[in-house]
This record gives sequence, structure tokens and C-alpha cells, in this order.
Amino acid sequence: MMQTLLVRALLAGVLTVATTGLARAQEVPIKFGKIDETDLTDKPFVADSAAAAVVLCDFGRSRFEYGPRGFVVVFERIRRVKILKKSGYDYATGQVSLYHANGQEEKLTTLKGFTYNLVNGQVVKEKLNSESMFKEEKTTNITIRKFTMPNVRVGAVVEYAYTISSDFAFNFQDWTFQEDIPIRWSEYRATIPEYFDYRMLMQGYEPLAVKEQTESTGQFSVSYKGETVGSGFNTARTQGGSETLTPRQTNHRWAMQNVPPLREEAYMTTTNDYVARIDFELAGVRMPGQSYQVVAGSWEKIDSELLTDDEFGTQLNRAGFLKDQLTPLLTAAGTDPAARLAAVHGLVRRSVKYNGQSRLMATTTVRKAFDQKTGSSADVNLLLIAALREAGFAANPLVLSTRSHGRLQPESPMLNRLNYVMAHVALPDGQEVLLDATDELAPYNMVPTRCLNGQGRLVLPEAQKSRWIDLKPKDRLTSYRQVTMVLNENGGLRGSVHQEHAGYLALAQREKLRELGEKKYVAELGASHEGWSIPKYTFKQRDELHKPLTLEYEFVSSSEANAPVGTVYLNPLRDFGMDKNPFLHENRRFPVDLGSQLEETVLVNLTLPAGYELAEMPQGLVMDLPEKSGRFTYGVQNGPTGIQIVSRLTLSKPVYSAEEYAYLREFFARLMAKQGEQLIIKKKV
Repeated sequence: MMQTLLVRALLAGVLTVATTGLARAQEVPIKFGKIDETDLTDKPFVADSAAAAVVLCDFGRSRFEYGPRGFVVVFERIRRVKILKKSGYDYATGQVSLYHANGQEEKLTTLKGFTYNLVNGQVVKEKLNSESMFKEEKTTNITIRKFTMPNVRVGAVVEYAYTISSDFAFNFQDWTFQEDIPIRWSEYRATIPEYFDYRMLMQGYEPLAVKEQTESTGQFSVSYKGETVGSGFNTARTQGGSETLTPRQTNHRWAMQNVPPLREEAYMTTTNDYVARIDFELAGVRMPGQSYQVVAGSWEKIDSELLTDDEFGTQLNRAGFLKDQLTPLLTAAGTDPAARLAAVHGLVRRSVKYNGQSRLMATTTVRKAFDQKTGSSADVNLLLIAALREAGFAANPLVLSTRSHGRLQPESPMLNRLNYVMAHVALPDGQEVLLDATDELAPYNMVPTRCLNGQGRLVLPEAQKSRWIDLKPKDRLTSYRQVTMVLNENGGLRGSVHQEHAGYLALAQREKLRELGEKKYVAELGASHEGWSIPKYTFKQRDELHKPLTLEYEFVSSSEANAPVGTVYLNPLRDFGMDKNPFLHENRRFPVDLGSQLEETVLVNLTLPAGYELAEMPQGLVMDLPEKSGRFTYGVQNGPTGIQIVSRLTLSKPVYSAEEYAYLREFFARLMAKQGEQLIIKKKV
């Protein structure tokens, strides 16, 4: 809000007439209402046969005008889409986001659209009508205007155009060049007077077809109805006076052609981190005759605002009501810091259930959250910090952006880039511990997977210096299985399994176990193995959250053969190894983000029936990823009565770069091939 007030004071004015100079005369790539009839034919549009629709052209431009309340940003957009399949009908719906605050607002000044269909060789167009327009209040500051184009069918072309007039120079329109469908041409232009200094942040992996920057002279005619304090102009003004401003302005033009769709793939944070786009952030303004005024916030300002906010900092010392409950827990825990941390964490974790909402600011007081027994992530973790302080720990908030919210950019201090808070504790011996109480089945020092996203900012009291902390996982995805199998002459199997899941995998399996219950959990396990029945099972360490979740069970798999068979084809790792390669695409242009390291071990002891032997010994395999960032080992040993198979997979990095993807893909392809090899067991002659 402070940024909004500052910008408003600097930019306030009285009356407008304005032009934006030479850039407007440049030829545009699309004209509303004038379509190419060949776009309505059945000719192929994109190489991607799976595409439900294709954007034929998306064109936007932003410029400044001068209005009754000062400078106004005017944004115009024309968008044209070809519908290729019924599944693409959703792309005939558009929406416009409008910001409003402190009595000012963004206005949708024009909105028009047509749907074009080819009927009996003739182009038939139908106009967007007001009955297809809707309004939705998304947040207290954002209104969404939605509209759906009429008479949409496969083969139709829809186009719409709109104009937004914005009082907020800091909310300059960003532009996205890439979507989840192909785009034939996407172009954005921005004309910016010298009074405004924007940081322009380009991201993505697609090349620009056009990147141009030219200079021109703008012309803004300003008429004064009276002296306006804080208008930003150091010029003599009289009642009814006027002046013409002719600032130097920069004309930007960016365009991309034949942009491929960006789709969700395995081990991504969010597509918003990788989509081709350009964002604008107002760094400062310099009005005629005035010195440069910094507008952009700083992390230090954000720290200060958070610590004094009633929905954040003031909640951190309000856990006195927990004293009677904390005292016996801390007494029982003794002097061990880990035990004391676990005791405080356990109290909060059991007392307030996380409702699934990731928030930076509390929705209520920590006392009410405790009384209501439910709350957002901020409600839970601000209570946790307060409880830790009440217990004598040096606890402070660590603010961050979750994986689904997008990567945090420390060089761009913006409060809205944060959506989560955790607890940080500094112990006297120099150790640092991160705590989160939103997962009821997680140990006290496990960072939720959703929070493993680059860096977080440790917000410290003003007497200390806040700093950045890497959000590195302490835990791994760990799986260990020891399998004992006995093969009979008919090809049937029986055996037992000792299975341990640790780290993040233990949390996931404990959550699944709580959801399904033991019977359904085991029934689902048996159903995932063809022909299996599980007559007996035992779970261990189910409630000891700092230990692996252990499951021991017996299984029986009957053969269809009613008599001894001469040859048995067996694949023991089919039921215990990986079921598919997660890296199917030939290329990948963004990192593989696993979140944490991975360890998987399978040990199989197979006893053969009397008179049978392994016909051919499978070859062992040892594979390493470059720079020892991963290893797979596979070995088979043949003994007097049976076979031992050992399969071990280790991925020692939580994130692999796009350049490492080819190695990773080949690594898993060979791993899958090796685990898929059959054992050929024959009766001795």
C-alpha cells in the first residue's frame, strides 16, 4: 500500500490529452475483424497433433496517457484462436484481471469479440454479447471479468479485443508468450516515457523472433484547474494554465513465432517458473525538475512491515496461554534440545489441523487458531513460532514461496511473491533447525516438499540482520525391501517381505495408511501385484514419526499350471522395482526437480525347487551419472539352492539441470531394461 500511495503522489495530475509518438504508426500483426479465410479451413495448423487449439495471433501493447488523476497506463490486446477439437472449447473463454485499491481502479474500457465459422463455404460471424460476460471478485483487490464466445464448434476461429485503463503505473501489464497450446505468433509492445524506470524480467527457454528498441518523443498536453500539491512537476502553474510535455520515450517490441506448448512434466515445480514471459517492476520515477524517487520496495522494508503487522509479527509473542500445557511436556523432554523441540512441535501439530491453505499472513490470532483447532499454514506455523518462543527457543519466521507458487527471486523484493511461513530455530551450539507443523504425520524437523523451492528469507528483529537460507532437504526419499521367495515346480511363489519407507516416502506412506486404514492399504498393495494374496501382515513404527514406517507381510502367488513345468520365466523385480520410466520425452529444456535425494534398495532371495537351476546367469550392471550424481547397481548371485538379486538406485542430487537430462533419461532407460530382464529357470536334465 505504501508503494501505491507514493506512486499516486508522484504521478497526480489534472487533465489529459496525449499521444505516444512514433511507435503507434508501426504496422501491427493483426487487425480486429479481418481474418484470413484459410484459417477456417481444415488445413493442418501445428505439428502437434494432440493440440486442442492453436493461438493464431496474440498481440498486446501498453502506452501512457495523462488523465484527470495523473498518468494512466493503457493496455490494448487482440487475441485470435483456432479451435481444433472439442477439448479446446475452453480456449473460447477469456478473462481480464482488474486491480483496485484506495479508491482507484483499473477499468475495462472496451471489450468486443466475434466467433467465425465456415458454413457452406461462407464465413459466418457471431458477435460477443453482454449475456456471456460475468464478473467475479477474486480477492479484495482483484476483480475478474470473464466472457465466453458464442457458437463455438470444431474448426471455429474466435477473436476478442479489449482495452484496460489503469491508474497504477506500478502495475504495468506483463506479457506471456507461451501457453499449454501452440502459438503461431505472440507480440508485445511497450512505450515508456523517460519518467518511469522499469525493471524488465525475461524468463523462459524460447527464442525471440523479434527484439527491437527505438527512441521517440512523446507529447502530453496538460491543463491545470488549480495548483496540485505533489504532482511531481517543478513548473510554474496558474489557474487554468497548461503546458506540453515532450519526454524522450523508449519503444520496445518483442515477438515469438511458432511457440511450442509448455506442458506439465514429471518433477517440475510449476510451469510458471519456465513459461516464456516478460514481467515489469517499477523501480522508480523521475519527473521533470525532480530527483529520482525510488518506488520499488526492499527486503528490509518488507521485513519491517511483516514484523509490525497484526496478521504476522504481533502474533509471535502471544503464546502465554500455552504455558500450562508446555510445562509438563518440556519437563518430560528434559534438557535435550531435540526432544524439547519435538515436544513443542507435537503440541502444535496435534492441536491445530492444517486446512490446506498456503498463506503468508494469519487469518486469525494464534489463540483463536488454537481454540478453533484448524487454520491455514500461517495460522499453524505462527502459533508454532510463538510456542517455541514461550518454551525459551530463539525462534523466528522464515518466509518463502512454495513450489506451486513459483520460484522466489531475491533480486526482486515483492511481498506478493511470498505465500508461506515456517519456523526457524537457532540453537546455542550453532545448529539451525527448520520446523513446520502443518503435516500431522511428519517429524518436527522435516521441511515439507512443497517448501523445497530455492531460498527462504529469515526475518529477524530489527536489532539483527535478516538473511537468506537455502531450502535444502535434510531427509531423502528412501525405500528398502528385503524379499524372500520360494518357487514351486508349478511356477507358483510364496514368500515374505520386510519393507521400510523412510524420509519423505515414510510421510507419504503414513498419510496413505491413515487415509485407507491397514486393511485397504494392504488390499491395494496386493492388487498392484498380479495374482497375489497377502494372508498376513504387520505394521511397525507407525506412530514413531522419526523412524521408518515398517511393513512385514507374507504373500502367495499361484501358478495356472496344475503340474510341474520344465521352464519357468520369472521377473522378481517386476513387483519391486520401478514400473515405468518417468522421463519419456526426448528433450527437456528445464531442470528435473526431485525435491530431495533418493535411495531405493531391493534385495531378493529366491529359493528354487529341487532339480531346477538358472539356465543363464544375467549380467551385472554398474552405472554412474556424470560427476557421481547418481548410481545404479544390479547383481545376481547363483547359490546351491537359490538366487540372490540386489538392485540399488541412488540419486544424490535433488535437482538436475536441463543439460543433465539426456544422461538421466538414458540412465533410467537402461535401469528399466535391466530390472525388466527375466530369469529363465529350467528343470535339470
